[in-house]
Amino acid sequence: MGLVLAVFALALVCLTSIAIGAKALPLADVWHGLFHASGTHGDVLIQDLRIPRTVLGLIVGSALGLAGAVMQALTRNPLAEPGLLGVNAGASAAVVSAISFLGVTSLTGYVWFAFLGAAVVSVVVYFLGGSRSATPVRLALAGTAASAALFGYVYAVQLLDAAALDRLRFWTVGSLASANMETVGKVWPFIAVGVVLALLIARPLNALEMGDDTARALGAHLVRTRALAMLAVTLLCGAATAACGPIVFIGLMVPHLVRALTGPDLRWILPYAAVLSPVLLLGADVVGRVIARPAELQVGIVTALLGGPVFIHLVRRKRMAQL
Repeated sequence: MGLVLAVFALALVCLTSIAIGAKALPLADVWHGLFHASGTHGDVLIQDLRIPRTVLGLIVGSALGLAGAVMQALTRNPLAEPGLLGVNAGASAAVVSAISFLGVTSLTGYVWFAFLGAAVVSVVVYFLGGSRSATPVRLALAGTAASAALFGYVYAVQLLDAAALDRLRFWTVGSLASANMETVGKVWPFIAVGVVLALLIARPLNALEMGDDTARALGAHLVRTRALAMLAVTLLCGAATAACGPIVFIGLMVPHLVRALTGPDLRWILPYAAVLSPVLLLGADVVGRVIARPAELQVGIVTALLGGPVFIHLVRRKRMAQL
């Protein structure tokens, strides 16, 4: 029943994202743009801007929530989030390199370079963490070291190249403003594979959370499970970061909130996180479009401003502290 209510909340937020934006439209115009589009200004606004933005927010939110839940299980760290393995840093480094050295200027180009950077860094971190002998602590340390080095490179290139700084200023804070169906078409296959993979490894990840020795006793294959989890995080977070930039907090807070509702079983945590994460992301995007009309605040800024105090409140609660 809880999952049904979560799906209902997601549908409601999706409709709100289509109906409400930086430019106010009467509900009759929104309805016309959805079901009787004839090329009017309102129809174009709905069909070409708000629907792609909502669809991208839906799939990216699900990807970030699942990636965060898998990361927390993989590292046995309740504060883990998708950037812990250096995925965000790898994507950012690849994009800034493409802009500065290859002259890439389109969002489509950013997507492929960002995804390539995320994938390469994930492989490097996996080997630095020990590959077959990798442990949660070693993976976290390798990811932190890679993130520090890569973000240092990104900042250095931006300071030396004003064009790169100007083009990346919205992408680096996380934004849905440039969403279009072409971007959705490029990233959804990767996210779909990542979602399926994450759901399939829920049971062995449950065993892994109880420690390596217990997981072996329960028949879990540690190396395969960690490798598949790394692959799932790379696909989910890499594609999401490539499309929208590094959006913080979603993959950190939502699994915490879900765990308080469902308990520690990842077979329930992962579906809930996949449904509730886009609720938070799209809700924050609507808030950013409304409070600064006719301009807008990027969704990455809104999630940080709204999510930080909420997360602090959650972790201070006795029940969350016990988890």
